[in-house]
Amino acid sequence: MSLTRVRSTLSLRRLAWLPASVAALCATAALAAEPTMPTGVVALTATASVEVTRDLMSVTLTATREGADAHAVQAALKQALDAALSESRPVVRPGQVDVRTGNFSMYPRYSTKNTLNGWQGTAELVIEGRDLQAISQLAGRIQTMTIARVAQGLSREQREKAEGSVMAQAIGRYRAQAAQVTQQFGYASYVIREVNVGNNDQGGGPVPMLASAKAMSMSADAPLPVEAGQTSVSVTVSGTVQMLK
Repeated sequence: MSLTRVRSTLSLRRLAWLPASVAALCATAALAAEPTMPTGVVALTATASVEVTRDLMSVTLTATREGADAHAVQAALKQALDAALSESRPVVRPGQVDVRTGNFSMYPRYSTKNTLNGWQGTAELVIEGRDLQAISQLAGRIQTMTIARVAQGLSREQREKAEGSVMAQAIGRYRAQAAQVTQQFGYASYVIREVNVGNNDQGGGPVPMLASAKAMSMSADAPLPVEAGQTSVSVTVSGTVQMLK
């Protein structure tokens, strides 16, 4: 065999082995890069809650007017709203009794033949704050608007105070669970890998309340009958801990 043919044969053999070598190297690199699954990791969740009294109330009053002329309907709504504001302003105390205007809308009415036959409009006034008695009395005195919605909730101060109280309890329960589980699995100690703290505040927003029959039939200037209810504020701690030998 000539020297040229020997060299050609060797070159072909090298080329034939090259893909297998590259594949082997890639497989080795992939195994080296694959992360090792941790052992002794456990996920835990702990919750604590407390019942607190709602200290925030919101009363929405509304006026509805209708007629053939849009300007007349609008003027009637403004008159009703102005009278309600005049009655409310002397009672306003920031944080205790706050008053603000709500939705003001006008829309046309159409007949069955799809022709314009009048206008209807609504205006809203919202009374809210922490002085439930003053708010109920004011709502009962306003004569130009009627009560549409009553809602109760928690003020930010009350909510934060409740959350601070139960957060310590939830964290304590989480640590107690971690220590108990670590001991039961035969480990010596643990470290927290990740943790999440969240609240489940059922009283953070106003809770709708239906007006009672007594409230609907009360005399014109009688206070709105209200009673502060309770709501639950809870804090949940969840995450994973690494148990150590």
